Amino acid sequence: MRENSSLTLVLNRTFRHWSLLPAVALFVALTIYPVANLFRMSVSTIEFAQAGEAWTFTPLRNLALLRADEVVPAAVRNTLIFVVAAVAIEMVLGLALAIIVAGAARGKGLIRTVMILPILVPPVAIGSIWKLLYNYDFGIFNQTLAALHLPPVNWLGSTSLALWSVVIVDVWHWVPFVFLILFAAVEALPVDVLEAARVDGATRWQLLRRVMLPLLRPAIVVALLFRTILAFKVFDEVFLLTSGGPGTSTELVTLHLYKVFFDQNQLGYGSLLSLALIAAIVAFLLVGRQAVRLARP
Repeated sequence: MRENSSLTLVLNRTFRHWSLLPAVALFVALTIYPVANLFRMSVSTIEFAQAGEAWTFTPLRNLALLRADEVVPAAVRNTLIFVVAAVAIEMVLGLALAIIVAGAARGKGLIRTVMILPILVPPVAIGSIWKLLYNYDFGIFNQTLAALHLPPVNWLGSTSLALWSVVIVDVWHWVPFVFLILFAAVEALPVDVLEAARVDGATRWQLLRRVMLPLLRPAIVVALLFRTILAFKVFDEVFLLTSGGPGTSTELVTLHLYKVFFDQNQLGYGSLLSLALIAAIVAFLLVGRQAVRLARP
């Protein structure tokens, strides 16, 4: 009897391990192998000929290309400005909307439904729609300015306005995402704690600053992490709106990667840039993971 129990235990453990094999194989095929191949490409020069592709081990050449690439500093600067500005505005607006809607007596379900609509629209469609709205000749923004007897603005053709015009589009697209996360957190706040603060004479500002924000800190950190990662990966909207122009005023790292890969056909150098971007995101995730731990009450 004891031998049968031991055998059953061993079989259960073996089955549990072998049942994970398909998931492990899929993870290796879709993640480990592509990343390893990306490392291999990053230290090589890849050229295409009629007979196929020729790989040459040239790690110093790709590093030299990185040092000589004049677009990289502008792309990194624009990406940091875009991420910081867009995510900061989205967090503030998302939190404000979450608190306002949570305090509404009616219509919460309808507001949630309306707010989720921008998230459902594909980025390609968003870029196309907003490019029409920003159009210098017949866009609705310049038509509004004309109705107010104001001169038209070249929203996407001005080096000082183009990046901020893209930021506005990203804010419109992703504020609902932040709102939904924080709205759920606000709805889950303990009512007795809030009522006790009101009974003690706390003002609205004191209630927000000293009670709600500390309790919402874990949800805020999670929303911040998600939005920052997605902001680093933005491509579709910028590509359709400006394609990085005018000049390099809206050139982001992801857009520059696309151009290096598909316009310049520098697969090795593009792989090196990809690894640099992945390393930056992983570093941010490690810092964010520590921030989540510290934010837990």
